[in-house]
Amino acid sequence: MKNIIAVAGVVIKELYRRKDFYVLFIVTILICLVMASVNIFHDDKIVRYLKELCLLLVWISSLVIAVTTTARQIPAERENRTLLPLLAKPLTRTQLVLGKFLGCWVACGLTLLCFYLFFGLLAGTREHMWPVLNYFQAIMLHWFMLGIVVALTLLGSLVFAAPSSNSTICFVIIGGILLVGRHLDHVALTLPEPTRAISQAIYFAIPHLEFFDTRDLIVHNWPLIHWEFWGLAIVYALAYIGAFLTGACLVFRRKAVN
Repeated sequence: MKNIIAVAGVVIKELYRRKDFYVLFIVTILICLVMASVNIFHDDKIVRYLKELCLLLVWISSLVIAVTTTARQIPAERENRTLLPLLAKPLTRTQLVLGKFLGCWVACGLTLLCFYLFFGLLAGTREHMWPVLNYFQAIMLHWFMLGIVVALTLLGSLVFAAPSSNSTICFVIIGGILLVGRHLDHVALTLPEPTRAISQAIYFAIPHLEFFDTRDLIVHNWPLIHWEFWGLAIVYALAYIGAFLTGACLVFRRKAVN
């Protein structure tokens, strides 16, 4: 466990040395502050549009940080010729994969805290209310969703040759799941066999990231999610994280590192 935590610490330090997070965070702040300064028809409910825009930017920024940070981890070690020295130490390939995952996931969690803290302050100054438990549920679900994304991207970095191709493919897959995945079962009913069976198999096999999207609940100030359903979503995320990490460890174990 010490080896995994040591690798994770290096990943976290690397993220905050780079400018990706700072650029996205500053852009999000500027756009949201400009929108917050606009008072359209003196309508108090305009804050809902502000919250929706802010949460959309938070989701986009967090996905960009998660995918781009994870995609370059192991390829960068190979390119910088530091992969063999790492594995020459008392560090197994499985520990390296788990350390990279843990570092990227924790780094994503820290960035989410910054984003949601800004969001909570901005929304609170307009609505004069701070639903802390709602934000807690949203942050945790968002973080575990990013865990699935990080594990998927880490597996892709061991399959595809370049970080750019891996990032592009992961963005396409994630976008397809978020935009089309939830409707795939309804689309499958209109298709002939065997396309219907294949579409339904894909629907049940893919991780449904839309389960973790609680933006509407926050925007419209809806009640808390029932904790048993919230817990089931966490277990669902852990299952996919474990599956992708197992695949990454198996692929990396058989992959040449020279």
